[in-house]
Amino acid sequence: MFSEEAKLIEECIKGSRKAQKELYDKYNALFFSLCLRYTHTREEAEDILITGFMEIFESLPNYKQEGSFEGWMKKILIHKAIDYFRANKKYQVNVDIEEVETEGSIINTVVQDMDAKYILKQIQAMPDGYQQVFNLYAIEGYKHIEIAKMLNISESTSKSQYAKAKKWLQQKLKDYKS
Repeated sequence: MFSEEAKLIEECIKGSRKAQKELYDKYNALFFSLCLRYTHTREEAEDILITGFMEIFESLPNYKQEGSFEGWMKKILIHKAIDYFRANKKYQVNVDIEEVETEGSIINTVVQDMDAKYILKQIQAMPDGYQQVFNLYAIEGYKHIEIAKMLNISESTSKSQYAKAKKWLQQKLKDYKS
């Protein structure tokens, strides 16, 4: 594999600051938006992005060039976001799946009228437990069993948090339409 990306990775492994800056510049906007989904502020997202890229640069020698390089980096950044919340004791667990009711698919009728900035703002405003599980399940595509392991919670807690996040977001979307 001698693509431009492979050359860039090799130069980063050798410690080239120019290559590291090029890699950062190539992916920072994409990954900053990912970090924003896991935080409440731009500053928190920037912290996660920076520590994530530091981890990426340190871990590059371990990259086996199997699968998507972007996906490999994304996984590191998701784990950094989770670690950030653990370190800051912001993650709170609520287990009350019986209390959760979902309304009809309000999302389908309202989303067409919204812009992405409004939806992102609502995701950022979610309580931390809801936000993390919602992002991991609905946006990143992880299964509840995987989320449970990542967040050190039970699978039923993951399901509960996701159901509550959906209900919470549905209410926000309903309020938007009102």
